[in-house]
Amino acid sequence: MGRLTNAMWRMLGAQTSRNQSQSLTMIEESAEHDEWAAGLGDGEFAGAAAELDMSVVGDRAKFLALVREAGDRKLDMKPFDVQLQGALRMLEGDVVEMATGEGKTLAGAIAAIGYALDGHQVHVVSVNDYLADRDAKWMKPLYDVFGISVASINEHSTREERQAAYDADVTYASVNEIGFDVLRDHLALHADELVAPEPDVVIVDEADSVLVDEALVPLILAGSTDAEIPNKAIHEVVSHLKSKHYELDQDGKNVSLTEEGAQFVESTLGGINLYDEEHVSSTLVHVNVALYAYYLLERDVDYIVRDGGVHLINASRGRVARLQRWPDGVQAAVEYKEGLNPTQAGEVIDTITVQALIGRYPRVAGMTGTAIAAGEQFRQFYDLQVSQIPPNAPNIRVDEPDRVYDTKAHKVEAVVEFVSEIHATGQPILIGTHDVAQSEELAYFLERAGVPSVVLNAKNDAEEAAIIAEAGRRSAVTVSTQMAGRGTDIRLGGSSGDEAAREEVIELGGLCVVGTGRYDTERLDNQLRGRAGRQGDPGRSVFFSSLEDPLVTKNLTHQREQQPISSDGSMGAKGVESVENAQKIAEGAMLQLHSNTWEYNKQVNEQRNAIVRRRMAVLTTDQALTDLKESEPERYESLSADVDDEVLAEAARQIVLYHLDRAWADHLAYIADVQASIHLRALGAQSPLEEFHKLIFAEFAKLADEAMEAARKTFVDARITADGVDLGLEGLHRSTMTWTYLVHENHFASAGAQAIQGIVGIFR
Repeated sequence: MGRLTNAMWRMLGAQTSRNQSQSLTMIEESAEHDEWAAGLGDGEFAGAAAELDMSVVGDRAKFLALVREAGDRKLDMKPFDVQLQGALRMLEGDVVEMATGEGKTLAGAIAAIGYALDGHQVHVVSVNDYLADRDAKWMKPLYDVFGISVASINEHSTREERQAAYDADVTYASVNEIGFDVLRDHLALHADELVAPEPDVVIVDEADSVLVDEALVPLILAGSTDAEIPNKAIHEVVSHLKSKHYELDQDGKNVSLTEEGAQFVESTLGGINLYDEEHVSSTLVHVNVALYAYYLLERDVDYIVRDGGVHLINASRGRVARLQRWPDGVQAAVEYKEGLNPTQAGEVIDTITVQALIGRYPRVAGMTGTAIAAGEQFRQFYDLQVSQIPPNAPNIRVDEPDRVYDTKAHKVEAVVEFVSEIHATGQPILIGTHDVAQSEELAYFLERAGVPSVVLNAKNDAEEAAIIAEAGRRSAVTVSTQMAGRGTDIRLGGSSGDEAAREEVIELGGLCVVGTGRYDTERLDNQLRGRAGRQGDPGRSVFFSSLEDPLVTKNLTHQREQQPISSDGSMGAKGVESVENAQKIAEGAMLQLHSNTWEYNKQVNEQRNAIVRRRMAVLTTDQALTDLKESEPERYESLSADVDDEVLAEAARQIVLYHLDRAWADHLAYIADVQASIHLRALGAQSPLEEFHKLIFAEFAKLADEAMEAARKTFVDARITADGVDLGLEGLHRSTMTWTYLVHENHFASAGAQAIQGIVGIFR
């Protein structure tokens, strides 16, 4: 069994035992330097560390002795050997798998210190602002003793605060904030306005969540525009459709009009033809967007309505997805559906995916509780290897076999019965659900059964730390949506730290984790399981599923009808096999989708990089004036007689920046239009991917020349004085207001993107 497991690890991208052995040998050698480190005064650590050469094995061993002593003194946290092992593997550029509660925060800080001592500037990327601020403050005493500066960034940080934070040796920030800073630099009109530094080293916390689950989420920089809001009449007619007017595909991911539905829409909108040249790329697109909003997106599953707005739910974290919007009119369509005033997405000024953002860094490392299962994605898309770090204390959690039922109703009955029995003993219970609606429904049934519970979902995520802190106390029943990335351990006995309360819960068997259905990937199952059994604590976990769960119905579309083996609807081993097969299919489809979408995004990323290089050259040099002087020598000569060179260079810079930015925004709009219709190429036996690349390449090839031609014309026609140039007077206006947001996951892409529908963007 051990050999099979090791082979599987290697297949999934885990590091070989040889590399792990080198780390363990170095940790053993570090013990020889413990006495030396203990004899240093606090003021001597920085000097001792500065003398080390981190590329030399012996010096790395000394470094480990230093951080072990410093952690004990400054944080009252003497690193375990496994934490040092994790730090060493991150210093080698691995993603390390460390179980929940094993101290990833400290291991990440040690790795960051090692990189900083080697002269690197380090970004420690987290999943949200709370964790970034918390970890930076928590680890600061450790950084201080080594003479390493540390800072953090959150959404409220000013430009000056951001610039100061990026000047630190180690900067903690959410992936969103770093991405938005990179995008906002595209608005800079002077070099001193730039915020984001040249990328060097990034250590990614919750690496599978950031690098896999959210890898293809585009971060958007938008500007104000007069773009029209979709026609309200379209939404009125779509809201009155009957089931005969539309149909869902087998996956339930796409919706389209039936022939009768198309006739109904056409007649209601005044006898139009949805498929003629006038309407096929406009009205029909808006109809299909509205269809998607009304008949596929579910309130309290995909989004909640709160404070007069539609708030998306991050399915992988169970939280409100702050700053996230649906693309291409879907957001406005849902707002129409809920009777709210629709908002505009604005004009996209620039965009970058999380995957492309992380790809900017020459050195990438990471840590998470579930890395092995994502090993193929880490290797394929980031060229990263995975190292599994053993727990400091053996995991004694008992993972019981799944319990699978024929119907959802039988499953819920079984969950309520099981929870009631466990609750009667006083053992604390954490129940994982998939969405807001499911969590509230289960809490209702538990209440009816006499089991009070606390619900943690996107509707009350502000109180999550307090709720999680008490989830391990005796008799607690906590119903939660996805637990990934919550950053808080569940301590047995509750938050009081009372040892007697902790021992009492240990006697009861620790935390009992109950899953109410498998997720699309086993990683998420394991993240939920991992909340029990931390640091050698006892615990148990069990998952309840049904053949009516979305995982099964969407992925096993041709399954044979199975009969339950008992009157309670239990399906036995055959049911478990069906659920596991459905999960394997879902995981394969997700990998294929990631691969396909990455292929679509790859050329866009390359084009963006080319524009960024060009823009940076214009922003930081006199290249703009040089180019315009060469193309318009007479205009230059006439201007230079009255305008100082420095002023003229700045005017040329602003002119070229304007037209370069305008050209890029227009190119992004063109890409969006191509995405919206590229699926039609498949109907003509053409490859949508090849056609997409061909079209956007041809358009991009003209971009630079057209931008410079427009800049040349402005240089000739604009009024340029000793005060410079006022582009506004020339009718060249930049957006008066800009904002950032994220586009929500791509709902239009089914496995392999095979479902051809006339709706906005199969691929982002």
